[in-house]
Amino acid sequence: MEGFRAAFAVETCKLWKKKKIIAAAVLSIVAVLIGQLAVVAINNSLGLRVVGSGEFPLIVLSFFQYTIFPLFVTFVAADMFNGEFSANTMKLALMRPVSRLGVFSAKVGAIAAFIAANLLFVLVLSLAAGFAFNPASAGLAGVLRVLVAYAVSFLPVFVFGLLVVVLANVVRGGLAVFFLAVVVFAGFYAAGLFFSQFESFLITSMFDWYRHWIAESVNVFKIIRQALIMIGCGTMLFAAGYWLFDRKEL
Repeated sequence: MEGFRAAFAVETCKLWKKKKIIAAAVLSIVAVLIGQLAVVAINNSLGLRVVGSGEFPLIVLSFFQYTIFPLFVTFVAADMFNGEFSANTMKLALMRPVSRLGVFSAKVGAIAAFIAANLLFVLVLSLAAGFAFNPASAGLAGVLRVLVAYAVSFLPVFVFGLLVVVLANVVRGGLAVFFLAVVVFAGFYAAGLFFSQFESFLITSMFDWYRHWIAESVNVFKIIRQALIMIGCGTMLFAAGYWLFDRKEL
């Protein structure tokens, strides 16, 4: 366990020092500000409040779930595996007194930490923007709904990150992983549209899982069902990713 903690600390530290993290933060800020300005323009042009401070973070989340978050996770996962293999720095990680499972788990844990931090950053940013531009509509109930929505959104994004980890251990180049992840994402999304009977088993259909948590009528059975599907898929993807990672020769 001590070896895993040390490896996790090293992987997390390496991740936060990358320029991609700064780019992700800047892009998140720009996207949230543009969205808030668009909402203000719509509200002023119609002469009424279309979106309040409590609804704005949910609009941001619905947009980020299908665009920014998967994009960032793909970049990070590809860099942590393909980037290190290309730079021949993976050998240094495997030379530590930690098993391959420990190194792999530490990298996956760092990706999970990045997803959680990214969600938290966008949550704070969107709440601050909503309160700043529309403070009169602020309310405790709305904030609680937003907190729940962002918290439960971690699981589907993390499962998608595990899928990218598997791809990163199948394909050698980071750019190839990025395009393959985009193709897989688009393929899953299209399959959900044309084959609705299988939509509930596709990870892209889980990105709006948070809506079931904040709906007026909460369907507990559907929430548990989708949670079990995501946990099962995540477990299989983690096992497949580690199997591929363990078979790699440096």
